[in-house]
Amino acid sequence: MPEPSHLAHSTLYSNWLKMARPQQLTPKGDWGVWLILAGRGWGKTMVGAFDTMIYALNNPDSRCAVVTPTFGDLRRVAFGGVSGIMNWIPEECLLKGRGQGYSSSAAEIRLYNGSIIQGFAAIEPKRLRGPQFHRAWCDEVAAWQYPEAFDQLMFGLRLGDNPQCVITTTPAPNELTRSLVKRTNTVITRGSTFDNAKNLSETAIAQLKEKYEGTRLGRQELYGEVLDDLEGALWSYSAFDMGRMDKMDMPEFNRIVVAIDPAVTSDENSDETGIVVAARCNNNQYYVLDDGSHKASPDGWARKAVSLFHTYGADRIIAEVNNGGDLVERVIRTIDMNVPYSKVHASRGKLVRAEPIAALYEQGRVHHVGEFKELEDQMVSYTPNSRKSPDRMDALVWALTELSSSTGQPMWRIS
Repeated sequence: MPEPSHLAHSTLYSNWLKMARPQQLTPKGDWGVWLILAGRGWGKTMVGAFDTMIYALNNPDSRCAVVTPTFGDLRRVAFGGVSGIMNWIPEECLLKGRGQGYSSSAAEIRLYNGSIIQGFAAIEPKRLRGPQFHRAWCDEVAAWQYPEAFDQLMFGLRLGDNPQCVITTTPAPNELTRSLVKRTNTVITRGSTFDNAKNLSETAIAQLKEKYEGTRLGRQELYGEVLDDLEGALWSYSAFDMGRMDKMDMPEFNRIVVAIDPAVTSDENSDETGIVVAARCNNNQYYVLDDGSHKASPDGWARKAVSLFHTYGADRIIAEVNNGGDLVERVIRTIDMNVPYSKVHASRGKLVRAEPIAALYEQGRVHHVGEFKELEDQMVSYTPNSRKSPDRMDALVWALTELSSSTGQPMWRIS
């Protein structure tokens, strides 16, 4: 008669073979990295969870790492989510005894066969110094704030005859994602949201297609494409990555502004209102601090702008008023009578306003403090032939225009 733990182990594996699509099964061969680039809802988390569980159960006394963007992601998604390890692993497979099994505080799952699954957050790369592993699962690496975390993990992935790393992510066109694609020992699996249509709501699928089909954001988030820079665009992802920095490294600023590009209407078909916070320091370097853009009523976006003004200790709110006129100022004044405010008019075309700001990026003088995915996607998608109004980009252009010259005209400087 098999032991309950062995029987549960066998049942877990056989159930996964029945549930999984062929693309979701761990590939054979002597690979180092299995890179899964797929759209949202493809089943990436479940693949990572089952691969980790099955490996740990098949290999007694093994050490497996699970690394997510934050500790919250570890608890809510990789370990405790609907597709996470603790939702699927049989209780019989956990180590018995007081304080054994799963410890959320220690971020560890201990199995009956001596294997340990240990969780880490990519926001703390230094915690990956020292530990050693046979196998690793990295979830959503495209959203990792510190790519250094991946390097530290790789240094520790050195146990056993064939240490391997499974990466599950919706891709973003950053340096880490591109470097993973180029690795010689990488097996790449690609997939779209719609590969898993039978397990997703028909209404949700229809809405996603209606809103994002044919867009760059849809190609990335739904179809899992690693997008290249768009020909003719004023900005590139590489320029953002080169100038990107962490909040801990920010200098002292001598001026901070909140810029608003208000939507003309406020119904469900309206554009977003662009709201961007930017700053300048004494050496004429510029910093994008926050993107508060969203779809809201005038009262909603005005409250957001004023809130950001106070959060960052800004010097002024500026707003483009070609469509809103004096209404924009009146709405802001109903929230805060005393906030310094200036209005700007779009007397020149969008391209003419944007080109000098793009030049500042080319000179390496603009730094994004953190990652602003939707803003950056909008910027790299804008070309002279673009039809859709890029609200976030417009707000950024107004902010940096205000900061780059007291006259409101960007400085052209060759460096």
